[in-house]
Amino acid sequence: MNILTQLAQSSTYYYDSYSTSGSTLTEAEATALASLMFGAFVFSLFLALISYVVMAVGLMKIFNKAGVAPWIAWVPFYNSWKMLEIGEQKGFWAVLAIIPVVNVVSTVFMYIAMYHIGKRLGKEGAFVLLAIFLPAVWVLWLGFDKSTWNETPSTAPSVSA
Repeated sequence: MNILTQLAQSSTYYYDSYSTSGSTLTEAEATALASLMFGAFVFSLFLALISYVVMAVGLMKIFNKAGVAPWIAWVPFYNSWKMLEIGEQKGFWAVLAIIPVVNVVSTVFMYIAMYHIGKRLGKEGAFVLLAIFLPAVWVLWLGFDKSTWNETPSTAPSVSA
């Protein structure tokens, strides 16, 4: 007898001693659980769609201010590429964002680009915190406020007398 056969024969004792009573679902419970899971899936899909539309509309307005074609905001990777480019970063970080460990570095470059976009639209440097924690609010705020795109943002805040 080889070692695998001995292990298989010795392990049958453990499997036979377990009881399966009480762990099975009735048909009604299984149907209810499946319905609940399907509902959660549809709700998550709905939230993802709403989030996509909100971000695309805000990016469309920002791109329009920056002189970029607004339709680019609706194309998934291309909109990130253009956002990185108008934020003075290399666009290839948008594609590298799908690689598991590299996506952390890509996210840092995206936040740097968001900082530069905010500065070009006349916002303070701390405005990037809104981009980090509430990106949908950040993109809508920048998209729909009265700010204009400045190609050469000043590093010092302007003081009017």
